[in-house]
Amino acid sequence: MAASGAVRAPPTVSTMPKHEDGLSLLVIPDGGGEPRSLNLSRLRIRVLVVTGALLAVAIVAMGASWVSMARRAAHSDDLARQVDSLTNELARIEDIAQQLARLEGRQDTYEQLLGLGGAADSAFWVPAPSGAAHAGETPLAGEGRTEPTAWPLTVAGAITRGVADDHPGIDIAVASGSYVRAAGDGVVVEAGKDPVYGLFILLDHGNGLRTRYGHALHLIPQRGWRVRQGEVIALSGSTGASTAPHLHFEILRNERPVDPLTMVTPPIDRT
Repeated sequence: MAASGAVRAPPTVSTMPKHEDGLSLLVIPDGGGEPRSLNLSRLRIRVLVVTGALLAVAIVAMGASWVSMARRAAHSDDLARQVDSLTNELARIEDIAQQLARLEGRQDTYEQLLGLGGAADSAFWVPAPSGAAHAGETPLAGEGRTEPTAWPLTVAGAITRGVADDHPGIDIAVASGSYVRAAGDGVVVEAGKDPVYGLFILLDHGNGLRTRYGHALHLIPQRGWRVRQGEVIALSGSTGASTAPHLHFEILRNERPVDPLTMVTPPIDRT
């Protein structure tokens, strides 16, 4: 009896050749010709990806570095402008310091004139006559001559303008801060500021005689004070309608101008 189940032979297994995973690119020239294939292995693809990534990182880093350098350059320009501004501010402060030093020097002069913080024998007088009153006192008028016959400055100065129809006195060019003296004993009837005369003093010497001292830098006596001939009453300047430091000096007789040179003799300049 024949066997019902014959033994079957195992199936034949064919082995296929193994290929590396990769990427194939087919290049076809535009002008015709035989196509070419470019096979990229997995390793090559990895190398290209890593290289591209590194190149991208390098480009980003260079861009960031350029931006940082641009910001630093802009910041450097700002610092340079700030340095220039500070330099100009320092120069301005130095100029202010010099002005303050000059003002302090003038203040010392004023204090010496007024006897503030100075020696006990400080006085308004230049030169100080015998028995002169000390600073802070009000000398009495009527002692000695009352007519304004003394030169109104402690220096000769230079007469630059005389009496005219539109100019009731004489102008004496003198350095700013020079001592202005009373031409005679009298009473201060005005001591203030005028658009034309600037800081000025008007003295009444009695008998219808008055003297005016204009363009002063600083006034010492106040209205109502009595002063003596030769007493320092102001410091010369260039206030009011003035283009240069000088003293405007005028003598009035019954409110009419008198040529001061008919009553006052300028000193001889020995400098």
